[in-house]
Amino acid sequence: MPAFYAIAAVMVLLTLFAVTRPLWRPRAVVGVGVTATLALGTALLYFAVGTPAALDPAQRKAPETLADAIAQLEAELERNPERAEGWHVLARAYASEGRTQEALRAFAQAIRLAPDADVLAEAAETRARGAADRRFDAEAVAMLRRALELQPAHQRARWFLGIAQRQAGQPAEAARTWEPLLASVDPQTAASLRPQIDAARVDAGLEPLPESPAEPADPGLDIRVSLSPEFAERVPAGAAVFVIARAAGTVMPVAVERLPATAFPITLRLDDSDSPMPAARLSQLDKVEVLARVSASGNASAQPGDFASSPIVVEIGKADPIDLSVDRVVP
Repeated sequence: MPAFYAIAAVMVLLTLFAVTRPLWRPRAVVGVGVTATLALGTALLYFAVGTPAALDPAQRKAPETLADAIAQLEAELERNPERAEGWHVLARAYASEGRTQEALRAFAQAIRLAPDADVLAEAAETRARGAADRRFDAEAVAMLRRALELQPAHQRARWFLGIAQRQAGQPAEAARTWEPLLASVDPQTAASLRPQIDAARVDAGLEPLPESPAEPADPGLDIRVSLSPEFAERVPAGAAVFVIARAAGTVMPVAVERLPATAFPITLRLDDSDSPMPAARLSQLDKVEVLARVSASGNASAQPGDFASSPIVVEIGKADPIDLSVDRVVP
């Protein structure tokens, strides 16, 4: 249990340090005070509403600073040195204070006890940050390669290994290391990564990556709905216009839009985003039947007395703008 509390204390203090860090620059005393107060309050709240009976009374004094929490964790790890998670947290705490060599020794203990891709990548990054030239040395590269052996899709290890290869004058290897990331990161990250891959390829005498094929545009239907003049004065307030595309001979729409019946003509576009059912989309059909209906009640279901257009069958992807004239009464 003491190891858990020491680890938790360090993690809380690290988090609070990051949150309150902006206060440290203009007024360090304020930053220290806020951090210590929040940490102490967190610990006291736990003691008040947590499970005090399970606590060792000797451990009830909450650490007031990150240094105190680190000292507690160091003492606990002397008593129980086989706690991999404790060494990992201690390594992070040392790194946050710029104690690189101590951080690397703690990382080494964590890796010895429980090799993990995240820990290996963090250790390699800490080693590079602590180097005078900020370069990944052979030991850091070995850590990154081992991380990728454990978890080939590990993004952070793959990114750092590519940087190390670029630093070592191995642009082709860097490009090969980075390229799999394009399929696993979000589009914005991929867009920023791609130029770096292309630059590495060019430095290696290779062609840039081929342009990604443009996503095909969703097929859609451009529609203009007009209202017969004889119905213009008969549309009640609150009426709605439903513009519907459906497979010929069916009732359920594959695309539908509802608009207020306030001004005609109405122009719109129906596409897959207007599908009421994900499994039935406009783009899955070659032809559809299109119609418009003015609902006096505003309900989707057709009612006697509604106004409607005659259905028109059109081909998807080849249809010119469609004109629908609402000129008949639903019987």
